[in-house]
Amino acid sequence: MLTINIDLCKGCSYCVKFCPKTILEMGKERNRHGHFFPSLTDAEKCISCGMCATICPEGAIEIKKEAN
Repeated sequence: MLTINIDLCKGCSYCVKFCPKTILEMGKERNRHGHFFPSLTDAEKCISCGMCATICPEGAIEIKKEAN
């Protein structure tokens, strides 16, 4: 499961650019700091690879693998 802490996000969009499943997109809303932040477009397609969390310079994304 992917969780985005929108208040830590600075809108760099690296997570969007590097997602292998292209299921993240930058939204039109701003966080409390004035930055646009990403949202998950299709949670079912997320493979929990962690690329978005790894590439995020602010540590705003967390991946938790769900138990089967």
